[in-house]
Amino acid sequence: MIDDQALDHMRRPTVTRPLLGLTILAVEDSLYACDALRLLCLHSGARLRRADCLKSARRHLQVYRPSVVIVDLGLPDGSGADLIAEVSDTLPRVSVILGTSGDSFAEDVAYAAGADGFLAKPIANLGVFQNAILQHLPKDQQPCGLRPVRSDPIHPDPVAFREDMAHIAEILSGPVDSNTIDYVTLFLRGVARTAEDDKLEDAASDLALALSNGSVLSGQIARVSGLVQARLEDAVAM
Repeated sequence: MIDDQALDHMRRPTVTRPLLGLTILAVEDSLYACDALRLLCLHSGARLRRADCLKSARRHLQVYRPSVVIVDLGLPDGSGADLIAEVSDTLPRVSVILGTSGDSFAEDVAYAAGADGFLAKPIANLGVFQNAILQHLPKDQQPCGLRPVRSDPIHPDPVAFREDMAHIAEILSGPVDSNTIDYVTLFLRGVARTAEDDKLEDAASDLALALSNGSVLSGQIARVSGLVQARLEDAVAM
């Protein structure tokens, strides 16, 4: 039988699993991006829990206190910046709060809300992910000794990508207003960057630009919808 001291030792971070013992709450609506985080946590020793919206995240936080919270800035029921501000002001404070997004402007928004750091999508590099967390952890939660810098690439499950495409296809099949377009473009740019899908990212960016310029959106929406549908059909063919 393992005693408490031995169990505590087993949970201490090591140079090969530097996030061992940490619980990470990912507030992320993209299944594809979350699968990337799952793999990063698996290789790092951390336990991952997921919330897909602000409401779900708040329920999680009422039940337990994670070691790290990673918050996507564009969520279906509001801005992740609001949650970052709430978590940052709650005592005892979570050790590490990180914002994430596929848009460069979101970094300033995350820091202004109280985030400790920012992870630009795609989050696909093991070393970048680990360092973003470790540099903000208390010393007693960090591994001892020299730690090799790893650049292992992460390849999320393509089934999760298809689920994300189905999610957006369903949204675009219904009534679409400016808030819907904001959400769709943020979501697609993050997923497209993770999947290295330049055509989809460009189409989403062009739609966002058309919205900000007050242009007619029907053509851009049709373009995005067509690309999303094509990716769904490709996945079915596979």
